[in-house]
Amino acid sequence: MIRENLHNTRMISTAIIGTAGYTGQETLDRVLYHPELELVALGSNTFAGQPSSVLDPRLAGSAIAELELVTNEQALASGAELIFLCMENERAAAVEPPEGAVVVDLSGAHRLKDASAYERWYGFVHPKPEALGDWCFALPELAPPTGKLIASPGCYVTATLLSLAPLKGDLDPETVVVDGKSGTTGAGRSPKPALHAGAVLETVMPYKIGVHQHVPEMAQFLGFTPTFVPHLLPIRRGIVATSYLRGIDAAKARTKLASAYASAPLVNVLPEGAVPNLRRMQETDCVEINAFADTATDATIVVCALDNLGKGAAGQAVQNANLAFGLDQTAGLRIGILSA
Repeated sequence: MIRENLHNTRMISTAIIGTAGYTGQETLDRVLYHPELELVALGSNTFAGQPSSVLDPRLAGSAIAELELVTNEQALASGAELIFLCMENERAAAVEPPEGAVVVDLSGAHRLKDASAYERWYGFVHPKPEALGDWCFALPELAPPTGKLIASPGCYVTATLLSLAPLKGDLDPETVVVDGKSGTTGAGRSPKPALHAGAVLETVMPYKIGVHQHVPEMAQFLGFTPTFVPHLLPIRRGIVATSYLRGIDAAKARTKLASAYASAPLVNVLPEGAVPNLRRMQETDCVEINAFADTATDATIVVCALDNLGKGAAGQAVQNANLAFGLDQTAGLRIGILSA
């Protein structure tokens, strides 16, 4: 079924692969409210054959009430013009993109150019190393998509690159330290002992110290490797990345950040002294960022806050899809107060 939007233009047929996970459901939510996208297939091997309302009872009264979930393979073969891959890394790496479709991969399966790095950092041998060059790494504010196969970066990388990329020419790269803190949804929906309430509540837990899989992604884009330590927060969603820098003063850093994102509708460089607030960013696809002077050490501190499921996943994927199709990059996104 092809319907028309308010501008009487043809809707873009869209499929989501791996709909049942956190990123899949967040992507579904944005596509449902997107004025130019029409869902034609929802893939889930777990819920194939069941109505869409199995994901959320409220979908029983929605525009996709009659859309039954199919297997991921069937959704890939649906003929959709736009496909969102919301799968685990190894499964996404094995997907054969349908010819001619725009495919946005939310996993890490196609972000690294060096295929050999996957075994070290992700724990599997990449099944399609020869195809990695066909994918473009796309962070809209810094590197808009340049092709139909789009590797969309995740939450830690997005927060880190937005903080550092505009400043990298002035930094002492050997001294860059990034402290990242994420809500539990950043670890995915699959049950894990480390994510049980008893393990998460009333503590802040560093993890994957020195071995986090997103570090080579940061290094590939920046040209240097920051020291990065992730932490798990006792909250559902959100990312705060605090970067400690030398080689640039805070005033210059703030000026460079403001210039870099002057026309970026989702990134808000705050006024001097204003602190990015994670609570404001939760449930949105926006970013708050600012630079501060460490008067005791002459270092500069950049703080970035965003929602790991929004700008750090589904929101960014939809933003990349919008750019790939020449649409308003904010269509379907949660902009909140920044839309005023």
